[in-house]
Amino acid sequence: MRIVFATGNNNKMREIREILGGLGMDILSMKEAGVDGDIVEDGTSFSENSMIKAKAVYEMIREKSSEEAMETIVLADDSGLEVDYLNGEPGIYSARYMGEDTSYIIKNNKIIERLEGVPDEKRTARFVCAISAVLPDGKSYSCQGTMEGRIGYEIAGENGFGYDPIFFLPEFGKTSAEISPEEKNSISHRGKALREMAKLLGEGI
Repeated sequence: MRIVFATGNNNKMREIREILGGLGMDILSMKEAGVDGDIVEDGTSFSENSMIKAKAVYEMIREKSSEEAMETIVLADDSGLEVDYLNGEPGIYSARYMGEDTSYIIKNNKIIERLEGVPDEKRTARFVCAISAVLPDGKSYSCQGTMEGRIGYEIAGENGFGYDPIFFLPEFGKTSAEISPEEKNSISHRGKALREMAKLLGEGI
């Protein structure tokens, strides 16, 4: 068996391989698996969007080779940042906030700007990650993880990606881009969701 993860994001793939390494399966990106196609993420929640992606990639693999499909578990995630003061924005639109091609430096600065003058207790936020799986027989499962924190006052840290440099973790006194990858994986939304999915896969769901 192998896992094909429905992403082309190298940063995500690195985290996924670190967290799921204990399953003893090859973990491939879509590109590495030779599948490609536009997927319309029109769900209204992280869970819906992750399942849309997982099912779409499953169908792409099945159309390419039914034999490959019988040896493949497809995983997909949908994740993002919810800022309470901004009524949950950017939420499921995190990757598309201010436009898909807009750099995260601009996105992060914009969120800090929108929270100018907002005190610590009202800067609460969380990262959310939904993981969906489609098994070779077509059965599907989902789970979700969150990481609580707040929006910092400035961009800080080089270790993370996306919104990590503005996501302040009070228990560390640092942003999630300032802690080590190992520390992040142990507490992150994606780490929690992936470990829950690994447990389900290990039990044969």
